[in-house]
Amino acid sequence: MFAVLKTGGKQYRVQSGDVLRVERLAADAGETVQFNEILMVGGESTIIGAPLVDGAAVQAQVIDQIKGEKVIHFVKRRRKHSSQRTKGHRQKLTLVRVTDILTSGADATGVKAAIGSGSAPKADAGVSTPAKAAAAPAGDDLTAITGVGPAAAKKLNDAGITTYAQLAAVDPDTFDGAKVKPEWVEQAKELA
Repeated sequence: MFAVLKTGGKQYRVQSGDVLRVERLAADAGETVQFNEILMVGGESTIIGAPLVDGAAVQAQVIDQIKGEKVIHFVKRRRKHSSQRTKGHRQKLTLVRVTDILTSGADATGVKAAIGSGSAPKADAGVSTPAKAAAAPAGDDLTAITGVGPAAAKKLNDAGITTYAQLAAVDPDTFDGAKVKPEWVEQAKELA
């Protein structure tokens, strides 16, 4: 029995036991993943999808995360001096071994779907904006002070300064938590 699966923009004809190098998947070595985009299943009877075969899947075990061979792209333009350029690239790949081809019942297996690492959900994706605002440290907006941008405000927050009163009480010469300018302290005294 064989199947034609689609992953990473490419199609692969696989049988049980085949080892594939596919575009990087968001899975660790030893995990079992399931490819759900099956275009065709062949064997005793051939099933061709329109465009996908319903309920079919290919399960595979991740062997390792690897890098492909180095590809050199050399650009040279005729009659133009100093226009030779070399660019190198190594594609990130996942090495998988096909363990099973399912013609039906792929929804009930409970195996993690094979998702590319570029489309994997981020850790903060489920947190809404109001929840993020609540998680931010409570205090004054230190960016209202002239010369304090978002990066400096973050450094001050990490050093424990979240209000104008706390910044007004800082001695700029002896404070080592973050770089504090004397004019920031003066403005913080006025705002507090």
